[in-house]
Amino acid sequence: MASRDLRAEVDFVLLQLLGDLEQLEAKRQALNARVEEGWLSLSKARYAMGAKSVGPLQYASHMEPQVRVGTSESQDGLQKFWMVRAGTQTPEEVGSREAAFLSSALRRRKGLPRTPEPDSSPAPQNPLKWFGILVPHSLRQAQASFREGLQLAADMASLQSRITWGQSQLQELQEKLKQLEPRAP
Repeated sequence: MASRDLRAEVDFVLLQLLGDLEQLEAKRQALNARVEEGWLSLSKARYAMGAKSVGPLQYASHMEPQVRVGTSESQDGLQKFWMVRAGTQTPEEVGSREAAFLSSALRRRKGLPRTPEPDSSPAPQNPLKWFGILVPHSLRQAQASFREGLQLAADMASLQSRITWGQSQLQELQEKLKQLEPRAP
C-alpha cells in the first residue's frame, strides 16, 4: 500500500517537473525574443539619431540601478526571485524606516517640533534622458524590451530553482521506492 502511494507521489512530482521544464523553455524563447527585439530597436535608434548619439559616451558618469533582484527562501528550501524597482521599498526597509521615525518622534516630544527629514535616496533618473529630451520611439521600445527581459530572467531563475528542487525530490522518492520494493532474483 505504501508503495502505491509513493508511486503516485513520484508521478505527481514528475508531472510537476515536466510542466516546469515546459514553462522554462517557453520563458527562454520569450526572453530571446525580447532581447533580440531590444537590440533591433536600439540599432534603429542609432540609425535615427546617428551612430555617435547613442553609445557609451552619453552614459552618465555615476549610474544607479533601476531594478534589483529580491530573493526569498521558503521553509522547504525553495528559492524565489523577483524584480524590485528602484523607487519601491521592500517590507524590511519600510519596517526599519517606521521604527526609526517612531524612535526619533519619541525622543523629540519635549523639544520643539521639527520638520521630517527628506529621504536621502532621490528618485532614480530615467536613463533615456542621457540621450536628450526628445528621443526616438525605438529607444523607448528598446528600454521596454530589456525591462521585460529582466522580468523574464527573474522568472526563469525562480523556475530553475524549482526544477532543481523538484529533481532532488524525485531522486529522494525514487530511492525510497527502491528500498521498499524487494529485489527480484
